[in-house]
Amino acid sequence: MEDFFPVSEGILVLLPTAVVLVLALWTRRALEPLVAGAFVGTLLIDPGNALSTLSDSLITVMTDEDVAWVIMVCGLMGSIIALLLKSGASRSFAESLLRYITDKPRALMGCWFMGIVLFVDDYLNSLAVGTSMRQVTDRFKTSREMLAYVIDSTAAPISVLIPISTWAVFFGALIEKNGIAADGQGVWAYIQAIPFMFYPWIAVAMVPLVAYGKIPLMGPMKRAELRAQNEGKCVPPGAEHIDEEIAHLQAESTTKSSIWMFLAPMFSLAFFTWWFDLDFLMGIFVTLGGMIVAFIALKKLTPGQTFDNILEGFKSMLDALAVLVAAFLFNEVNTILGLNEFIINSVQPLITAEVLPFIIFALMGFVSFATGSNWGVFVIILPIVTTLGQNLGADMTLVIGATLSASTFGSHACFYSDATVLTAQASGCTPFQHAFTQLPYALLAGAIAATGYLVLGFV
Repeated sequence: MEDFFPVSEGILVLLPTAVVLVLALWTRRALEPLVAGAFVGTLLIDPGNALSTLSDSLITVMTDEDVAWVIMVCGLMGSIIALLLKSGASRSFAESLLRYITDKPRALMGCWFMGIVLFVDDYLNSLAVGTSMRQVTDRFKTSREMLAYVIDSTAAPISVLIPISTWAVFFGALIEKNGIAADGQGVWAYIQAIPFMFYPWIAVAMVPLVAYGKIPLMGPMKRAELRAQNEGKCVPPGAEHIDEEIAHLQAESTTKSSIWMFLAPMFSLAFFTWWFDLDFLMGIFVTLGGMIVAFIALKKLTPGQTFDNILEGFKSMLDALAVLVAAFLFNEVNTILGLNEFIINSVQPLITAEVLPFIIFALMGFVSFATGSNWGVFVIILPIVTTLGQNLGADMTLVIGATLSASTFGSHACFYSDATVLTAQASGCTPFQHAFTQLPYALLAGAIAATGYLVLGFV
């Protein structure tokens, strides 16, 4: 496909991203702005065939192996969640926790601790903790936005920092592929860079400070918490449909279960994800199969109820999946436009070895935020970053740390990234509500991390 004009050479490549951000602020939604931004991008690529280009890009996205993986993972996690709800397992877990949790800070710290324990995959973290802790935090008049912030701060950040995770495997392979480490040494190079992944360290450490009021409530989060505390409205206006979609999946009041009916599937997800070389989808397959057999054998659910709820759970994730597919489509259009290359080429003449880590964190964080892509962007960007670092003689361990920090920041701050969308869905608020209330804390952590890279670059 030939561009109508050399878009990659002009500042117009930023227009689709600007359209998405402006529309998102105006509508406070995610799906429609993403589709509009993708369409504006196709107009830049070939105005005479914009719809055809959009259609081709959508087919490319829908036939992509990674997108299919995300759809299966999210949909089947919805099925697992539905079974946990209908069997009463989630309710038993929440009731057990409430014996020990006596106030809001402890409830939030319970979410924080669970997020650290479920470190093998950020999707598992977001979906499992959000679904299981809603009832607990609601009891203490905690806004769903605050719940989403705590969960998101221990999803991608924790998965990045603990090298037995899907992030470590993915980026370790990328490090080897780009010649930064020898074959088989990619994960070791990744581990060496962990102390320099400033943003995830700061993001995780900030949660207890926010939970206990050491860092004050700010902006939209303060308004959300006051709404929950004074009006008892934990669910933000406009997000009621998320709870309504799963209301019919709740167990009957007479249904009896135990905490182990919840914990066993969680242990299974974590163990089998690790067992199958950190393949979360395989972990889900094994866990879901085991739950079907166990719940029917123990007469928690009939065969008909079991399979009906598997389908209903998958359907409950359709809103989130629609936003994720739109985000992948938007990223595909930006890739054709050459957004990443334009940004890198624009600042390359200004880069020195001392400021390289700072520039990488700032620019890659912006690109990841703008495109909503965490892993995909860095497949394209890492070869450029590697060449720059080696040509300038920069510390590549520090460069890797800055790159992973930027990816985590983008995942954390962007209102249509996969982490934001899934955390919002699991917590019971919209992606925009979650991202908008979380943004001041993400920017604070980002500013501290950026300062650290600037200082360390000159040391």
